[in-house]
Amino acid sequence: QVQLVESGGGLVQAGGSLRLSCAASGRTFSTHVMGWFRQDPGKEREFVAGISWSGGTTGYADSVKGRFTISRDNGKNTVYLQMNSLKPEDTAVYYCVLDPRGLGYVSTFPNQYRYWGQGTQVTVSS
Repeated sequence: QVQLVESGGGLVQAGGSLRLSCAASGRTFSTHVMGWFRQDPGKEREFVAGISWSGGTTGYADSVKGRFTISRDNGKNTVYLQMNSLKPEDTAVYYCVLDPRGLGYVSTFPNQYRYWGQGTQVTVSS
């Protein structure tokens, strides 16, 4: 089993920044993909960003391109999401995800990710 623990959420004003972290523990996989989804009440779960094991492949939702940056530290089994120029519409619960299959690409479909964290709330005030 894999456990994913997110941190770094909170309340920020529009235009501000937050950095989310997700630490993975338990069973490890050599080439897993990690990423982030988000969900606001009443809305579908939305892909935000993903990164391959090497970091050489990343993917972003159009709504966050140029504002969010995903990165990872494999020595710490941790993935990060740097969020800049935050907007009220970024408000959601952010979930860390892990795909253990090692396929080398970043999927935008939530059912492709076997492991999910408990989520961390991000609230952006206008």
